[in-house]
Amino acid sequence: MAGSPKETANESQRPEEHMGCNKRSLMAAAEDGVYIPPAKRRQLELERQQALKDAAEAPDSLHIQRSTWEEQTRVIHGTINRLNATTLKPLIHEIMEKVNLIRLRGVLAKSLLLAAVSAPVYAPVYASFLAVINSKLPEVGELVVNRTILAFRRHFRRREKANCSAVAVFLGHLFHQSVVHELVLLQILSVLLDGDPTDDSVEVAIQLLTTTGRTLLEVSPAGVRAVLERLRALLHEGGLSKRVEVKMEHLLAMRKNGFRDLENPISDDLDLVEESDQITFEIDLDDPDIKRDDHLDIFDLDSQYLENEKVWSKIKAEILGLNSDDDGESETDDSENDESNDDESQDGIDDQGREEVAPTANQLVVHDLSEADLVHLRRTIYLTIMSSATFEECAHKLARINIPAGREEELVNMLIECCSQERTFLRYYGLISARFCLMDDRWRDAFMAAFISQYNTIHRLETNKLRNVAKVFAHLLHSDAMPWSVLSTIRINEEETTSSSRIFIKILIQEIAEALGIAKLKQRFETQDPEQQSWYSGMFSKDNVRNTRYAINFFTSIGLGPLTDDLRDFLKNAPKIIMAQASQLQQAKNEDDSSTSTSSSSSSSSSSSSSSSSSSSSSSSSLGSSSSSHSSRSSHSSSSSSSRSSYSRRKKRRHYSSSSSSGSYSVDSRDRRTSRKKESRPRSRKGLDSSRD
Repeated sequence: MAGSPKETANESQRPEEHMGCNKRSLMAAAEDGVYIPPAKRRQLELERQQALKDAAEAPDSLHIQRSTWEEQTRVIHGTINRLNATTLKPLIHEIMEKVNLIRLRGVLAKSLLLAAVSAPVYAPVYASFLAVINSKLPEVGELVVNRTILAFRRHFRRREKANCSAVAVFLGHLFHQSVVHELVLLQILSVLLDGDPTDDSVEVAIQLLTTTGRTLLEVSPAGVRAVLERLRALLHEGGLSKRVEVKMEHLLAMRKNGFRDLENPISDDLDLVEESDQITFEIDLDDPDIKRDDHLDIFDLDSQYLENEKVWSKIKAEILGLNSDDDGESETDDSENDESNDDESQDGIDDQGREEVAPTANQLVVHDLSEADLVHLRRTIYLTIMSSATFEECAHKLARINIPAGREEELVNMLIECCSQERTFLRYYGLISARFCLMDDRWRDAFMAAFISQYNTIHRLETNKLRNVAKVFAHLLHSDAMPWSVLSTIRINEEETTSSSRIFIKILIQEIAEALGIAKLKQRFETQDPEQQSWYSGMFSKDNVRNTRYAINFFTSIGLGPLTDDLRDFLKNAPKIIMAQASQLQQAKNEDDSSTSTSSSSSSSSSSSSSSSSSSSSSSSSLGSSSSSHSSRSSHSSSSSSSRSSYSRRKKRRHYSSSSSSGSYSVDSRDRRTSRKKESRPRSRKGLDSSRD
């Protein structure tokens, strides 16, 4: 029966659409394996090639992007399906070369996680594959880790034992490859064994411990010990099935042997990433900020498709080492050009060679002013310090970081900063610092420099931070991890100390006294070694009496008065010492004066001998005159002697009067007083005035 007029009109209006649909259906049937005649197949192939040629004029068109997406998706699925220990290396190179892993990282993460859940036997291979890609493209590794953690949450909530076990084992192998931190595994074990666990959750925990027990015991022995104690408690309770209890007993037996019965978690074929290139993600199991990013699994038109492809081409060339080949080709081209120019002129070639070599040298020198390596080092040190369970584990991990020479202060400052941020002092930081001081001299020198720097800038810290910093250095000193010569920086006096520095010294010395005892500390400070005395001379100053009193008062006020016994003896004998020093100085001065006077007397004697000859010639003429003048001199001398005697009497009277007023009496003064009483009678005003005169 013929169709209606309306339908025939519509069919006549759209003949091209029907033809296009028929072509697409035929092409789809050909791809599915449906038989198509050869002539028709050739025609479809020619039309397809023509369409591709037409689309090549617009490389960023929707058709090109979609076809590229589908082609690269097929490559990803095929690569994941063919992965094994022998094909791992060539397939990694192939997928890096053919697929834009930044744009299709969602497809890769989905395919990899699906393969790990469906085939747990190949989980070590998938983990090694992801570790290699993560070392080059960390965003891909982070997306896979986030989705794996979310998958474990989902399967655990739905009580899907098989999927939950497969995801947990995959995370364990990612931990072996240092892609995931051990904290995630410990959190998973805690969730599985918390509360009233079921047989399935305990079985998953046993399987995870069997997979990662050997490595986890090396990294976090305290965490493994806590998990095994929980399993032992569950075994004693007897609430589990017999099958699970047998597995628990087998696991505890392996633990007694140190998990040595287990094979090496990473075989040589799967250990492809160097330790320095590994990137570890520390993501909590209950982190609410984890996102799946499902939009990365779906095709979307990219408005900047060509620019993103160019960026990926550069990244791919850097990863696969294609730049070296290009540089080699350019160098060969330059050498050929130089050889061709040899025939023209040698001088021109030399000048041209210098002009060409200089820019290439400038291009190779790259100065990184962003300090990205330094920021990454600080982040690694901080995460290691905060995530370790014991100080031994932390010291072991920090020692494996291989901090380059000249960067020791980064570790020291990070330890001090982390300790100062704590609410109370943790001995954990002191033990780590002591371990590094005893490990190598460069760490000891770094901590000594840090002590000097912290003491000079201690006024910048709050009281709580100051207390924690002082206790860290006190631990280093009383454990003899750091030499006591750093105490030479401290000078206790009123001019060179502040309130903050005095609090620092107080806490430092009190902590040392508490650890060593006041007797041993006093013995340390009162040493007879001249070198060690110079270390403590600033704290127990003897150069000035004022500074000595200040030091005595300071140590007495903080409850450490016995340390100042030596200073008190010095202060008691200080006047004698000062007088002795003054007498020595006066004696030395007198000796200098006597030496100068003897020199002057010798010069005067020489002048007097020269004048004696002239005086002898005139002696006969002046004999008469000398005899006449002798009488006058004698009279003058008698008068002068009488005046001197009267002056000496007056002086004695003043002395007696002063001695009587001070309370010292003599026989002469008493006689004089009695005579004055007997002779005391009223005198006239004139007599008084004459007596006063």
